[in-house]
Amino acid sequence: MAQGPLSGLKVLEFAGIGPGPFCGMLLSDLGADVVRIDRKGSGRSSPADVTARGRRSVALDLKSPAAVETCLKLMEGADGIIEGFRPGVMERLGLGPDVALARNPKLVYGRMTGWGQTGPYAKAAGHDMNYIAITGALAAIGTQDKPVPPLNLVGDFGGGALYLAFGLLAGVFHARQTGQGQVIDCAMSDGAASLMAMFYGFKAGGMWSEGRRSNLLDGGAHFYDTYQCSDGKWISIGSIEPQFYLLLLEKTGITDPQFQHQMSRDEWPQLHDKLAAVIATKSRDEWCALMDGTDVCFAPVLTMDEAPAHPHNAARQTFVEVAGVTQPAPAPRFSATPGAIQGPPPKIGADNDGALADWGFSPEAIGALREQGAL
Repeated sequence: MAQGPLSGLKVLEFAGIGPGPFCGMLLSDLGADVVRIDRKGSGRSSPADVTARGRRSVALDLKSPAAVETCLKLMEGADGIIEGFRPGVMERLGLGPDVALARNPKLVYGRMTGWGQTGPYAKAAGHDMNYIAITGALAAIGTQDKPVPPLNLVGDFGGGALYLAFGLLAGVFHARQTGQGQVIDCAMSDGAASLMAMFYGFKAGGMWSEGRRSNLLDGGAHFYDTYQCSDGKWISIGSIEPQFYLLLLEKTGITDPQFQHQMSRDEWPQLHDKLAAVIATKSRDEWCALMDGTDVCFAPVLTMDEAPAHPHNAARQTFVEVAGVTQPAPAPRFSATPGAIQGPPPKIGADNDGALADWGFSPEAIGALREQGAL
């Protein structure tokens, strides 16, 4: 049995891209038995396909009635499923929630899309940047000149995968108490809006303005921003609290009385320029020697090449190597039931026999599927 607090949880994942696989990775890392349904003949996986790690792959031709019936039988034994197709696709395949819940009333049917199952945009194509654009998040992130996409962390992974994992587990908790399954409509736009809760609170309280780089946490404040050092590398400073700000002034050797006006927004641009000039006098390593581990609220800005070797990450084994690929370790940490990467990304269809057998299929049934060309 897999290692982790979700050991014993059975999840059926319909292969997709981006947030769907990431959600499957999160569940697998914590011990869930995640079986991924891949399309027959869809190609090979790679050890670099990090978000595909830790599950088993069954390759099926979903145009085959026998393959559809196989999926429904797998759903009968599953706690939950993950699918990330556009609204209506699973229904057209004969695998929609009405059919699935009729076969397994305890099933938690997790659906992830960018726009959700309903609404004017529901059937439209989109990507992470579009989903966060309608929430207020994208408008608040970037330079003064333009909004800048924050990778696809806010929509796909934060607003999508994490909320689907959270919703799926909440649904399973409810189903185990009541015997009642349900559908989880996880929209990345909804999740991204939820992530903005604190900032909508700031705005309602008069603590946030619409202009980018004019607020406490968007780079507008001189004491909460990134700065370039003499060697071209960068550091991050987040000295918000007064005692941390005083320590910043001490470590940088700043005695200019204007810096005593920490919360004077009108002076932030000028103070930013002055602090930038000071930071530019030393290398990143020199600033690390002065501020690492102090209450300045400081950290070097590391590249992906640098991050795994940083002493803090190394001490916590935040990054691990699997099949020759350096990648993030499972998170969060559990004291009694630690998670673990259950294995490298599977080859497409590598677990046809083993996974189906473990989920209740007889050798004869598996052989029949192969003979019909469904498997």
